[in-house]
Amino acid sequence: MPVKVKICGVRTPAIVETASEAGADFIGLVLVAKSPRHVELEEARVLAAVARGKIGTVAVLVDPDDALVDGVVERVRPDFLQLHGSETPERVAAIRARAGLPVMKAVAVAEAGDVADADKYAGSADFILFDAKASPDALLPGGNGVPFNWDALKGIKPPFALSGGLTADTVGEAIRLTGASLVDVSSGVERAPGEKDAELVRRFIRAAKGAAPQSRAKAS
Repeated sequence: MPVKVKICGVRTPAIVETASEAGADFIGLVLVAKSPRHVELEEARVLAAVARGKIGTVAVLVDPDDALVDGVVERVRPDFLQLHGSETPERVAAIRARAGLPVMKAVAVAEAGDVADADKYAGSADFILFDAKASPDALLPGGNGVPFNWDALKGIKPPFALSGGLTADTVGEAIRLTGASLVDVSSGVERAPGEKDAELVRRFIRAAKGAAPQSRAKAS
């Protein structure tokens, strides 16, 4: 079964349509004010409406308060919430219950030992996203275009998602080495921060959908 693809940081209806037509499974709407990919609630509502019935929608939040969670649920009506901050397992569980939606929790990875942090969320998150750990001077916890050593994920059983510096040229190898069930790209399909390039989006989706994890390739 082909890996699922999420095009994150989408800001225009045209890229929603491109991602959908090219075969992506999800778009990500970033509601984080510091991000160059940030969209306001009303913008997110419009983009989610364009996506509805064509492609899944993920609302990306960083340490959101209850008011933001409520606003996203009521106005954007996403299919998933993605929590990309320092949310504790207890906070993830509380957000999940409040929203009534499945939750993807990002776990930052710099070395193999960081992967164990995912175990803490086994009872609160529906899905884990392994992303590159941001440098101390980074303004954002994700979307920095930096990969991590994929060997850190050896032995991790899918399903899980992978992010961090992926491009059309590297995503195939990333899938084969890690067995990721979903790959998440943002800066790797941009011509400038926050500006998605339609052809790069198409190339990434083709590369990801054409790859297979090692375990699946051997089984076939």
